[in-house]
Order: sequence, then structure tokens, then C-alpha cells
Amino acid sequence: MIPASFLRSGLKIGAAGAALLALAGCMTPAPYAPRTAGRDSGYTDRELTPNRYRITFSGNSVTPRETVESYLLLRAAEVTRAAGYQSFVFDTRNTKANTTYQTVPYYPAPDPWWGYRRGFGYWGGYGFAFQPAMDVVTRTKFDAYAEIVLLTPDQAAREPRAVNAADVIARISPDAVMPKTGPRNERPPARP
Repeated sequence: MIPASFLRSGLKIGAAGAALLALAGCMTPAPYAPRTAGRDSGYTDRELTPNRYRITFSGNSVTPRETVESYLLLRAAEVTRAAGYQSFVFDTRNTKANTTYQTVPYYPAPDPWWGYRRGFGYWGGYGFAFQPAMDVVTRTKFDAYAEIVLLTPDQAAREPRAVNAADVIARISPDAVMPKTGPRNERPPARP
């Protein structure tokens, strides 16, 4: 017979696990929005010189790398247009993956003296849990970073890597997932 305390603790853990799964199923990719206090996802931009900006975009654990890089490109184009330019070039650009691992037991970790003790025990052999019931949760979050240089029309004509901001906005903006509330910040940050 299984002890009642074990059944109660198993039910509690099962209920907590079901609640976590329900919440995890609700998680959506990071929207295209400015990163605000208390949020880990979104874009930032900062003017370094009159024609150079640092742009970042951080996704959450369900935002694909391609989306993070597209949002970085979209923000670079918006900053370029808001600063009065038509084209830009990437001076530096990088995307970093931050992966975390978490082990989650299905139930309290067994030991050789716990559980059914008749014969060889619950787990066969000598009563040890040779393969404990654990789940390993892997989460990867992408952070993209770039420094852009804004180009005059003459510079853009001579630079083969020049990116037309209007083209980028026209192609990427329709697919961008906007936040449910609040306007999008299309101006570059104020100068300090």
C-alpha cells in the first residue's frame, strides 16, 4: 500500500507542474517594442555621434534568432529615417545566444530507503533510482547588437554595403509583432 502522505505530496507536485505547463504554453515571442524598466526584451538605441548609433534588440526564450535579427534591422532603419537620413551601413553587428539549463524532478528525489521495501524495492535491483525521473529544460535567448553609420546620399551611392532604410521598413514592418498597448517609439533617443 502506498502511504497517504506520498499521494498528497505527489498530487501537489502534479498540480504545480500542470500550472507551470499552462503558463509556459501562454508565452509568446517578444513584441517589437522599446525595452523598458523591468523588461528583458525589446530594443534600445543610443546616439554615439551625430551619424553613428548603437542599436540592440533582446528577445525572450521563445523568440527565434531570425526574428531578433530582423527587429534589429528594422530598428536601425527607423532610427536612420528619424535622424533625417535615407541609408545606413553596419559598422559592427553580432548576435549572441544565452542558453540556460534547468533540471526539474518529476517528483521528490528517491533514495535507497524510500518507497516500497519488500523484496528489492520500488526501482528494482538494489532499490536505487539508477535513472531518476528528471526533465532538463533548455532555454535560449538571443541578443543582437549593432553599431550603424548613417550615410548621406553621396556616401550611400559609393558604399556597396549601404542599406536603404525605406526598403527595410517596407519589407520587415508588416511582419513585426507590435505590443498590445502603447505606441511604438520611432524617434531616436534625446541627446544627453
